[in-house]
Amino acid sequence: MTTARTSNWAAWAAPLLASAAVVGGVALWRARQRSQRRLDGVTCVITGASSGLGRGVALRLGAMGANVVVAARRTPLLEQLVDEIHACGGIALAVTTDVSRADDVQRLRDATVERFGRIDIWVNNAGLGAIGPFWDIPLEDHARLVDINLGGVIHGSHIALHQFRAQGRGTLVNVGSIESEVPLAYHASYAATKAAVLSLGRSLVQELRLAQLRDVHVATVMPWATDTPFDRHAANHSGHSVQLPLPDGAAKAVDRIVHACLHPQRRHLVGWKAKAAYAGHRLLPGLGDRTAARIEHALQIERAPAAAPTSGALHAPVVDGRAVEGHVRERMRLEANARDHDRAWDDAGAWGV
Repeated sequence: MTTARTSNWAAWAAPLLASAAVVGGVALWRARQRSQRRLDGVTCVITGASSGLGRGVALRLGAMGANVVVAARRTPLLEQLVDEIHACGGIALAVTTDVSRADDVQRLRDATVERFGRIDIWVNNAGLGAIGPFWDIPLEDHARLVDINLGGVIHGSHIALHQFRAQGRGTLVNVGSIESEVPLAYHASYAATKAAVLSLGRSLVQELRLAQLRDVHVATVMPWATDTPFDRHAANHSGHSVQLPLPDGAAKAVDRIVHACLHPQRRHLVGWKAKAAYAGHRLLPGLGDRTAARIEHALQIERAPAAAPTSGALHAPVVDGRAVEGHVRERMRLEANARDHDRAWDDAGAWGV
C-alpha cells in the first residue's frame, strides 16, 4: 500500500515540479529581460527617494538609462543619490520636496518639465508609519501621517495627471501596502491611509476610462512588510521597538515597483506572503482579523524589547536610515537571541543553578 501511494504521489508530483521549474525559469528570464531593458529618454519622478524603496527604484531606473528626478526632504542624500545615478549611466535631478505641501509638489513638476520637457512615470512613494495603540499616538502625529501618506499621494496624483492629460500619456504608480487590504492592530492610521491610496487609484482608473484616456495608467503596488529604514523613520508609541512580521527584502518590492512602471496594472500584490494574506482575508475575514491581531500583539507588544516613544521623521527629517535596506531582520534576530538568553538565565535562576 505504501509503495502504491508513493508511486501515485510521484506520478502527479513529477509533472508538477517540472511545470514549476519551467514557470520559474520563464519568470527568471523575464526578470532578466526587464532588468536589461533600456529607458533612454524616459523621465521618471520618484518621491521619498532619499532611502528605502524610493532610493532603490531610483537607482534601478537610473541604471536602465532613464532621466530620474528624485524628491525628498533630505537634500544631502538626494545629491548623493544623483551622483550614484550618474555613475551608473543615468541622468538625474534632485528637487527637495515635502509632499505634504502642494506648492512643493508643483515645484517638483515644474523643475522636471523645465529640465526634461515631459514626465513619463510618476511614483508616489513617500510615506511613513505610526505604531502603537491608536489612543496612545498623539493627534498631531496622526494628522501629520495623513498629510504625508494620503495628502502627498493626492498632491502627486493631481499634479501628475494634469501633466499626463496634457501629454496624452503617462503612468502613475502609487505605493500602498498589504495593509491597503489587510489592516493590522497598532497600525490604525497607517492602514487607513494605505487603504485610501488603493481606493484613490481605483477611482482614478474609472475616471480615466470615462475620459477615454487609454494611454494614461494608474497602478497601486502593495508590498508585504519590507526590510527598509521604515522602522527608524516611523513614529512609535507602542513602548517597544518596531517589529515587522517576516519582512521581505527590499529588492522584491523594488522589482515590483519597477515592473509596475513599465507594465502598469490596477493592483500589484508583492510576494507570496502578501497574496496569501489577501486571499485569507477575503475568504475568512473575521478569522483573518483575529489571527492578525493576535500575531501583531505578540510580536509588537509581548515580545519586543522596550523603546522610548518617538515621532520619528513625521515632523522633521532624521539623520538615521539612509540606505535601501534597513537591516530590520538582523536587528529582530539579535533582539530575539537576547530575549532567549535572558529567559535561559531566568530559568536557570529559578532552578537555583
